[in-house]
Amino acid sequence: MIYTITLNPAIDRLLFLEGSLTKEKNNRLQKITYDLGGKGHHGSYAMSRLEIDNQALGFCGTTNKNKLEKILLEKSINHDLIDVYGKPTRESYVILEADISGSILITERGFQITSYDIELLNEQIERKVNATDIVLIAGSLPPGYELEDLAELLGLLKKIGCFIACDLSGDALKKAVDMEVNFIKPNRFEIQELISSEKTMLDNLKELSKKVDYIIVSQGSEGSICSHAGEFYQVTTPKVVAINDTGAGDCFVGSFLSGLSLNKPLTECLAFASACAASKVQHNDSTTFSVKEARILQKKITVKKL
Repeated sequence: MIYTITLNPAIDRLLFLEGSLTKEKNNRLQKITYDLGGKGHHGSYAMSRLEIDNQALGFCGTTNKNKLEKILLEKSINHDLIDVYGKPTRESYVILEADISGSILITERGFQITSYDIELLNEQIERKVNATDIVLIAGSLPPGYELEDLAELLGLLKKIGCFIACDLSGDALKKAVDMEVNFIKPNRFEIQELISSEKTMLDNLKELSKKVDYIIVSQGSEGSICSHAGEFYQVTTPKVVAINDTGAGDCFVGSFLSGLSLNKPLTECLAFASACAASKVQHNDSTTFSVKEARILQKKITVKKL
């Protein structure tokens, strides 16, 4: 079983403009749609599409719970969320301009978490998670959830003995590295912040690999670099037209962990996850990708040992 933990969930409100976003102008909307937000939920969607047994954990505001649960059910995502009473799950605004690739993302901070909410989540994890499971913690920390709380959660998972994957940033990412989790996915800038801005990417990876087993450094359209078991791999992806890149990295993580859970070779996991992410950016919402399209794109992806 794979569990995803989304500490700061969101509902993505996709705003489709009639033209391009322009200051001091009435920017008219063509349509508005809703999708899943929160990196962990995006990862769960990828796992569900790939028919991997998983469950989404984390927090959920009660005042708009029906809206979030409706999307989770539509996406066929098994979930068991902790209710945070009297609070709304935040919304993220994804702005998509007509005939312009990519997206603009604006996010709210999220609701305040209490020590009681944190205790409920930790107790739930103790009941559910086993040593043979994979747990993905992804996204930002909500107000009220401190680094000490993250350390407690990571300590709990390490005591259980499961595989711990973290798609975090900033101080939360540093904490995950200090506690020697099994998987991280920093970008090219974050890895310099973790080790040294003066060293090369490969030197930073070598240093970081002493603490973390699987490291995947995302490099945008240039692909990624992976470190595992003393080996380093360069992943080169095909050029595609990006319509909405929101959620592409989360799609990669969900697909990669799915492959690992099936004990597939590392190179295959990297290539297929990259293909799923390349498919994702060609769709206009926050989650959708085509497994069939990913299989085709996978043939165009190279994984080269450095």
